[in-house]
Amino acid sequence: MVHTAPSIRATLGECFDMPIGTNVTGKMVAALKMLGFDRVFDTNFGADLTIMEEGTEFIQRVQNGGVLPMITSCSPGWVKFCEHYYPDLIPHLSTCKSPQQMQGAMIKSYYAEKAGIDPKDIVVVSVMPCVAKKFEIKRDDQGRDGMQDNDISITTRELAKMIKRAGIQFTQLEDADFDPIMGIGTGAGTIFGATGGVMEAALRTVADKLTGEDLKQIDYNEVRGTDDIKEATYEVAGMNVKVAVASGLKNAAVILDKIRAGEADYQFVEIMCCPGGCVNGGGQPIQPGHVRNFTDLKALRAKALYEDDLNLPYRKSHDNPEIKAIYEEYLGEPGSHKAHELLHTSYVERKKGL
Repeated sequence: MVHTAPSIRATLGECFDMPIGTNVTGKMVAALKMLGFDRVFDTNFGADLTIMEEGTEFIQRVQNGGVLPMITSCSPGWVKFCEHYYPDLIPHLSTCKSPQQMQGAMIKSYYAEKAGIDPKDIVVVSVMPCVAKKFEIKRDDQGRDGMQDNDISITTRELAKMIKRAGIQFTQLEDADFDPIMGIGTGAGTIFGATGGVMEAALRTVADKLTGEDLKQIDYNEVRGTDDIKEATYEVAGMNVKVAVASGLKNAAVILDKIRAGEADYQFVEIMCCPGGCVNGGGQPIQPGHVRNFTDLKALRAKALYEDDLNLPYRKSHDNPEIKAIYEEYLGEPGSHKAHELLHTSYVERKKGL
């Protein structure tokens, strides 16, 4: 079984000479099915699940005097950087697993149970924009019962090579749909692939939960764009929430040094290891110099994700019907004991350079 990260749909086409920023979701799914995967799921579902858990964790920290600012934990390169160079800030990290890990955990528990399959007989492959995801699948405190949440993680470029070696004419494929149960993702899940996307997705759900309303203004434009560091303050349910977004570890260090020195008054921080976020990950297509030097790849790829967000039927993670079903049928509620067993993790201080 395979699942594909939000940003892959906006970058895979480049490997087949399609214009930068082309959304190839349907062709990507069709190609994966032709390659022989039994089920093709959307990691956007895992991203929506992450928001349910992370948003709940943020609200609990705010209301119960928890460690603030809370910092996102979706990027394994960033998490490892924190463990090595800012171990004193580990308590600020969200305990949520990344969408990759949550998706794999749900395939080997919830999906396996519904399909009547022994999870030990399931091999889960993730298609990711990131080479650090290969490390993440083997981290301690991931998986359970002797099984990894994901068994294999491949990059966008590696998937493209598989498609080409199989002789599949990618650009000629008819669009196909993700498989059900974990095949629906919201616009909030899609924008995870761009810097600021996790923050915006979280704010959409947190604002609704705190106000008890279905808010119509859900575009948080101040955290969008490819600037190295972005800051904004939002009024949410009578409370001012100051947020910061950084992509690239050099920029992350600027934010972290402020937090360490007690000079930051943020409540919520998003950090991505790669400049521009996952659309610019280490496993993404590599454009030649004459293209890179005169084209804002990060912006074009992100634009495709934000357009997808606008066109999807659901734009908030908590509106995803499959997310609602998994809590009603299996997890109980966000932050439940079962959710913590399957969807949360821990971190350790590591020696520098190792």
